Amino acid sequence: MALTATEIAKVTGELAPTLAGGWIQKIYQPMDRTLVLEIRAPGQTHRLLISCHPETARLHFTTAAFQNPPTPLPFCQFLRAHLQGARIDEVEQIQGDRIVQLALTAKEGPCTLVAELTGKTSNLLVLDNAGRIRRDLNGVKDLVGQLYVPPVHSQRERAAADHARFSQDSQESPFPLSAAIEAHYHQAEAAAVVETVQNARAGILRKSIKKLRRRIEAWHEDLAKAEKYKAYARYGELIKANLGTIRKGQTDVTVVDYFDEELPNLTIPLDPTKTPQGNMADYFRKHRKHLAAERELHPRIEEGQKELETLCRELTAIEQGTWQPPEKPHLIMRARTLSRLGGKKGRQEQRQGPFRRFTSSDGLMIYVGKNARENDELTFGLAKSDDLWLHARDTPGSHVVVRLEKGADVPPETLRDAATLALLYSDLKKSGKGDIIYTRRKWVKKAKGQAPGAVTVSQEKSVFVALDKTRLARLKEQSEAI
Repeated sequence: MALTATEIAKVTGELAPTLAGGWIQKIYQPMDRTLVLEIRAPGQTHRLLISCHPETARLHFTTAAFQNPPTPLPFCQFLRAHLQGARIDEVEQIQGDRIVQLALTAKEGPCTLVAELTGKTSNLLVLDNAGRIRRDLNGVKDLVGQLYVPPVHSQRERAAADHARFSQDSQESPFPLSAAIEAHYHQAEAAAVVETVQNARAGILRKSIKKLRRRIEAWHEDLAKAEKYKAYARYGELIKANLGTIRKGQTDVTVVDYFDEELPNLTIPLDPTKTPQGNMADYFRKHRKHLAAERELHPRIEEGQKELETLCRELTAIEQGTWQPPEKPHLIMRARTLSRLGGKKGRQEQRQGPFRRFTSSDGLMIYVGKNARENDELTFGLAKSDDLWLHARDTPGSHVVVRLEKGADVPPETLRDAATLALLYSDLKKSGKGDIIYTRRKWVKKAKGQAPGAVTVSQEKSVFVALDKTRLARLKEQSEAI
C-alpha cells in the first residue's frame, strides 16, 4: 500500500528542514518508476528516494544501495541535464494531498519537481518557472507545455486507510520515520521480487517440462521405429550367403534360415531396383541404425526422465509454496525487469530486434549474431564496453556478447555457455570442439578496409570447449522462455 496523505505530511515534515538549502549532486533511476536524488546538505549527504510505483508510492531518505541500469533511462537523462546541480529552496506538501513539490533553483532558473504519490495515477513532473510541464515520468501524451494543475481527490480518497503505520520512536536514526518507512517497504518489495522470480521460474519450468516431454516421446517413437530393424543383420547375413542365387529385379527371396535350429524357409523382401549386394548393404545399414538407436536413445530417455522428475519437483515446490528463490543478485534484478515489462508484453519486447538471444545458467543475457551485418551491429551497436565478447579462434563464426554490469566478472558457467554458443555458430561445429577467444568489448576494434564483422582483438584469453548436448538443450529451452 502506498503512503497515505497523513504519512506523507509527517515524512515531509521530517525531511524538509534538512533538504532546504541542499544541492542535488547526483540523480539515479534504478527502476523505471523509482528515482533517487543524492543531495548534499551542509556537512552531510542524503539520498532521497521517490517511488511512483502504484503499490508503493512514497518518498523518504534511504540508506539502501541500488543497482542502476548500464544506460540511464530517458527521464533520468533529462533530469541530469536540467536538475543536476540545482539548489533545493523548499519542500512542501500540496493542499494536504499525496503530492509533494520541491522548489528548485537550477542553472536555467527556478523550476519545480512535483511528486504525485497517488497510487495508480502516481507521476513525477518537472515544471518551468511559469508552472508549465516540461517533462513527466509517465510520458503522458500532449502534457508537455500545459499549465500544471494538481489533481483533485475527494476527501474520502485522501483519508482512505489514513492511519499511522510507522513508528517514530527509533533512536538509531536521525530520521526515524524515514527509517521505519524504508524498512517496511524493503520487506514488501523483497516479497514482491520473490513472487516475481517465482512466477518467472514457474513459467520457464512449465515450458521446459512440456518441451522435454515432447522430446522424450519423440525418442520413444524413434526407438520403436528402429526396433523393426532388429532382425535386419540376420537378413543381411542370409542374403550374403545366397548372393549367387539372387538376381536384380527380384521382389523377394526365399532362403533357409540357418539361424533357427529347425531350419525353416524364410522369405526376405528385396528392392527390385537394387543389386543383391545393394539389398544386403541396406539391411546391414538399417541394422546399424537399430544398434545406434539402442546405444544412444536409451541413455537419453533415462537422462531425460531424471531431468523431467527434477523439473517437476521444482514446479511442485513452487506450487506448494516451499520453493526457495535464487540468491544471485543478477537473477533478482532480471526478475524486477520482467516485472516492470509485465507479462506477455514484456516477453514480446524482449523478443524484438535482431540476434539470437539466450539466457545463461546464471541468468545473464547472451546475444549471438546471425550474419556479418548482425555481427557488426551486435559488437559495435548493442554491446557496451564492459560486456564480454567471444568468437571461435581463427575460423568464421558468429560474434557472441554477454551483457555484464560495469566492473562485473563473468561467472564461470556463463562463460562456458557463451563459449559453447560461439562454437556452435562457427565452422568449428563440424569438429564439435575448439578454442574460443574472449575479451571485453572495449578491446575489439573494426578491421580497417575489411567487410562488416571483421575485427581485430587485443587482450584476449581463450577457453577450449566441446559441444555439450545437455548444455545446448538447456540454452535453447531458455531461449524459448525469454
